[in-house]
Amino acid sequence: MATAQAKGAANRLRELGLDREDAVQMYRNMLITRGVEERGHILFRQGKIPGSFYTGRGNEAAAVGAAWAMGPEDWGTPLHRDMGVHITRGVEPWRIFAQYMGRAGGPTKGKDGNVHLADTRLGLIAMVSHLPAMLPVATGCALAFRIRGEKDRCAFGWSGDGATARGDFHEGVNLAAVRKLPIVFIVDNNQWAYSTPQHLGFATKTVADRAKGYDIPGVTVDGTDVLDVYEAIKAARERAVSGKGPTLVELMTLRMEGHAVHDDAFYVPKEDFETWAKKDPIERFRTFLLGNSYLTEDDDEELRSKVKGFLSEQLEKADASPEPDPSTATQGVWAHPEELDNPHH
Repeated sequence: MATAQAKGAANRLRELGLDREDAVQMYRNMLITRGVEERGHILFRQGKIPGSFYTGRGNEAAAVGAAWAMGPEDWGTPLHRDMGVHITRGVEPWRIFAQYMGRAGGPTKGKDGNVHLADTRLGLIAMVSHLPAMLPVATGCALAFRIRGEKDRCAFGWSGDGATARGDFHEGVNLAAVRKLPIVFIVDNNQWAYSTPQHLGFATKTVADRAKGYDIPGVTVDGTDVLDVYEAIKAARERAVSGKGPTLVELMTLRMEGHAVHDDAFYVPKEDFETWAKKDPIERFRTFLLGNSYLTEDDDEELRSKVKGFLSEQLEKADASPEPDPSTATQGVWAHPEELDNPHH
């Protein structure tokens, strides 16, 4: 039975175009993602993070699985629950810590909110707090790919379940559907729009059901299974770049902490936390890797130890990053027409 299970797992990875090295790296990225946010909590309690602090605990598989399906020339607009996207695309954790603390070493050089981070060199665009506002931006990226004739490039637009209630969600999805643009819309459905449960946010059974109104496919995926997430996003990307247009992919999770550190999530039923804790994405993938001989217990212990040491080094590096120089406050906050590839006057 164990041999058959291992063979089935190997076939599963092969069908997805993955191998053991891919699977272990995905697991490592999930560990780093959670480790970064856990250390962020400590920094906040130490008074080193200005403002509030937001995490995506429980969303590690959704973020890493989606990012793993992106092509090297793709662009995306991940949100504050999608730290694993930044990690997978190559943002160094020390730069994320520096961003949290408002230091010059962060991606925004200390000039924007602590979760408004992204590195455009890695095909990522920083979010704003009005989350659905990023969907027209992602749609604009897809339109640019179409205009330029760049056939193997895809845009990825993230939103939460609550964000789908706003008009810019509709505007972004509608334009992309009408023009059959190369974009994948990812909805991180963690079941709560701050304190509003999803049944008070929309009348359909799922967010994915709303795709019918745009005549595009809508799929709902277990967001705690990194391989299922990867498979769904990969298929949606292939459809998009083949000229068939967007797909709405709903990734089901539960927000395992409050909206932010100032919120104790008292409104979420205790039994919901207990149920979803049993589906912890990291433990779930760890069980898969151990059960199918991709990792041994010793391998896992060594990997976790290395990740812990790595993050400690990264945090030290971030703490040594200087405060931003006030004289640079106006640098890099707008673009002059002559600096653009295709200036529009």
